[in-house]
Amino acid sequence: MRILKQSLLALVLSSPAILSAQTAVKGTVYDSTNNAVLAGADVMNITSGESTVSDEQGNFTLEATDGDIITISYFGFDDQEFTYAGQTQLQFRMANSTATLKEVVVIGYGVAKKSDITGSVNKIGEEDFNKGSITSAQELITGKVAGVNVTSGGGAPGEGQNIIIRGNSSLSLSSQPLYVVDGIALSENNIGGSRNPLDFLNPNDIESMTILKDASATAIYGSRAANGVILVTTKKGKGKKFKYNYNATTSIYDPIKNIDMMSADQFRTLVNQVGTPAQIAQLGTANTNWQNEIYKTAVGIDHNFSATGNLGGFMPSRFSISHTDQDGILRGDNLQRTTLSANLNPSFFDDHLKIEVNARGSYIENTFANKGAIGAALEFDPTQSVYSGNPGNSLTSWQGYTVVNIADGKGGFRKHNLAPNNPVALLNEYSDTSEVRRFVVNGKADYKLHFFPDITATVNVGYDISNSNGRKISNYALPSQLEGWNGQRDSYNQELTNKLFNFYLNYNKSIGLHNINAVVGYEYQKFDVNKYDYNGLTTIGNYDPFQSTLLSYFGRVNYNYDNRYVLTATLRADSSSKLNPDDRLGLFPSAAVAWNISNEEFLKGSTTVSDLKLRFGYGQVGNVNSLRDYLFLTRYTASLATAQYQFGNDFYTTYRPDAINRNIKWEVTNTLNVGLDYGFFNNRLFGSIEYYQRETKDLIAQVFVDPFTNFSNKLDKNIGDMQNRGIEFSVNAIPVKTKDFKWTVGYNIAYNKNKIVNLTNDNIVGGIDGGTGTNVQIHKEGLPAYSFWVYKQIYDANGKPIEGAFEDLNGDGVINENDKYAKESPFADITMGVYTNITYKNWDFAVSGRASLGNYVYNNAASSKGYVAKATGNGQGFLSNVHTDYFRTGFSNITNENLLSDHYVEDGSFFRIDNITLGYTIPQAVKGMDLRMYGAVQNVALFTNYRGVDPEVFQGIDNNFYPRPRTFVFGLNVNF
Repeated sequence: MRILKQSLLALVLSSPAILSAQTAVKGTVYDSTNNAVLAGADVMNITSGESTVSDEQGNFTLEATDGDIITISYFGFDDQEFTYAGQTQLQFRMANSTATLKEVVVIGYGVAKKSDITGSVNKIGEEDFNKGSITSAQELITGKVAGVNVTSGGGAPGEGQNIIIRGNSSLSLSSQPLYVVDGIALSENNIGGSRNPLDFLNPNDIESMTILKDASATAIYGSRAANGVILVTTKKGKGKKFKYNYNATTSIYDPIKNIDMMSADQFRTLVNQVGTPAQIAQLGTANTNWQNEIYKTAVGIDHNFSATGNLGGFMPSRFSISHTDQDGILRGDNLQRTTLSANLNPSFFDDHLKIEVNARGSYIENTFANKGAIGAALEFDPTQSVYSGNPGNSLTSWQGYTVVNIADGKGGFRKHNLAPNNPVALLNEYSDTSEVRRFVVNGKADYKLHFFPDITATVNVGYDISNSNGRKISNYALPSQLEGWNGQRDSYNQELTNKLFNFYLNYNKSIGLHNINAVVGYEYQKFDVNKYDYNGLTTIGNYDPFQSTLLSYFGRVNYNYDNRYVLTATLRADSSSKLNPDDRLGLFPSAAVAWNISNEEFLKGSTTVSDLKLRFGYGQVGNVNSLRDYLFLTRYTASLATAQYQFGNDFYTTYRPDAINRNIKWEVTNTLNVGLDYGFFNNRLFGSIEYYQRETKDLIAQVFVDPFTNFSNKLDKNIGDMQNRGIEFSVNAIPVKTKDFKWTVGYNIAYNKNKIVNLTNDNIVGGIDGGTGTNVQIHKEGLPAYSFWVYKQIYDANGKPIEGAFEDLNGDGVINENDKYAKESPFADITMGVYTNITYKNWDFAVSGRASLGNYVYNNAASSKGYVAKATGNGQGFLSNVHTDYFRTGFSNITNENLLSDHYVEDGSFFRIDNITLGYTIPQAVKGMDLRMYGAVQNVALFTNYRGVDPEVFQGIDNNFYPRPRTFVFGLNVNF
């Protein structure tokens, strides 16, 4: 009996535990887009703390009790959360987070549904970015968007990118787009010692880049958006628990091609044929390829670590750190960059108040190789060795380097001023370094009014500060320092600040079929530049402070009726301190309409047409970007320390007045845009086609003026008008999409025609190497900007150019300036981009490429070095190598006319395979860890008829270009 009582008591006491006993819950996790199972998904019982991951079949088992909260998360997909209610078998279909984001696009001062956008807007998300070794943010979108031409400044590590959207729109002002990073419009001022305006930004931190191309989309940014806008959105915190990502790459940079200069044997043969006995005696016995001596195979490493999750259960957060160490193929070139970032985006009061804080810092150390070595490597005598082997022989050496010396008349020797320098000495005995510290932070608060929830008030405060310092040191052993110098040191210090404040109200209201979104706001932005130059160790140099301010008011209304008809109107008022008080206020309006044809009754429910939208827009934006400050004020420039006035035993700084133009005003661009967006078969095939016309009025350019009418012979003036017209087409397709296999492909093509339609006076530009004050390009009414302005070469019956023979185009019997003509432009008529991505089970493969048609390049290496007199130093007592173009021309001497022969203007059309990437993912390589290994080749192949190293040269003059290497990348990506 006693045992029975004890048993009954134990049963009663344990009954609550029995009632709440956990159940083994089984489930499967799928990709909602294709029903493929997801291996390695994190499944967690938040209530109990127990967690597991799905296996290779997407299955999992987890203990749970009624009421427990269970979360499912998978990298790249939206998290799911639900309350368990006794089920024994569960299915979860995960939505791709990037697919969700594609329906909402970031625009100026807000977001908009894709269906409500009336302007020309392209969003490139992380899944569409270029792959491989990416050191600058602009590289992510190269070739991805029709009408957006991205050209690197060369092959140096971290080299800046020139981006032209829909053609060049200015003659002297910047044609670069406005960059807005998480709501901060970046400064247009160049940061000393920095290679790229976005080099503070780790490309791995970027979630998407949105390109605003037409005025109806950009007008909300006013005068800073004349060349388009690129909105950069960085990754933010999300999810319930932290997820970690580590990405590491090792890159090998390999020089591809040298400029075609004569070999040592070819050079000896030429000198023996044309040289004097004294010149022949100067030939050496070496066989030196100087380009091989200055270039090398380089290595770079890149490490990135990020943590994304939730702090304290209420503050979504993301933190990242990265380090890049990249050598250049030019010996001595190096980039080292460390970045840190923190993003906090909590919400309060049932999401009525949303806070976003973005902070990122960077520390960059640059070692700039002496690019003068590139030109010296082309010219230095290839029969000489790098080192003389006889440092005491002052005829041929300096500190062991082979150089060209001449007698100094005092029983000694000095460096020949006109002779080329030993390129290896230029690299080894010269130092150019910089350190750049930058901190960019902004805080934004969105408050949906409790008493009027249709209105959201936003305050955004940003601060961007950079401090840079640099040093250039020429060793006493450098050939240029031979004449009594003990070396030279120049240094600088620069501080730039960009302060931003904006406040705006956003109104959203839906009444029946009517949907209204309106925004109105105010913005203040101030830019300060303080720079100190020090010429030498004890000499005080120049101090150049600049300050400019932009005050703005803006408004936008978007009206949508029944998701079919959309109207957008925008107005921005800008006041820039760069202009005089009478002309500094500019009003920039725009309007656009759109018709969502696919939402009409006759297409609703169509299985063929999934998206069809017609857009029409017209707008106006101003431009004073990169215009110098204070042009309308009386200004004075102090003389350099080496140009002071001596009075007795003292030296005094003098001041000279600068040119003044009180009448300079806004450069204004008017844009017409017509577009059609399409999608078929549930958007398995989608894209757009657009026509645009951009007309820039009151072009600002620096022109020559009568020096008696001002304090200088050069002046910034409004001088004319320019037009760009074009068509853009893009198509993207998903031909195959199954459980294990997916294939996507995309193609874009753009045509642009640039023309100066009105110009007060012709403006000769495009300085080149060789001759005296020689320029090869022109701004002229009726022609594209930067057209090549050259003589028409006459050829013999065998197609060989006849030296000094040019066509008399005006028929006056005299060959002079009046016989020049415009031969083509450096800007492409047609640009194209193409890509394809394939995934099969755990394998992924991607290829991308670009084409440029109709762009021409002036081959300055051939024109300035491809004649026989070059070999004998033009009779100046030294030898200099010759370009192999001499074998095609047989030219004897250099003259301004020969330099300006159209023989040297070559078709630079090309097709480049930019990237090939192959990767393999191992889900759950270790429990809770996904591992991806990949390899890539960048700058894979170049197909062109251009005879130089690379036809992709910004503004078309190929002179001492830093070649782009071929890059081999090995990478490892870990998610856990």
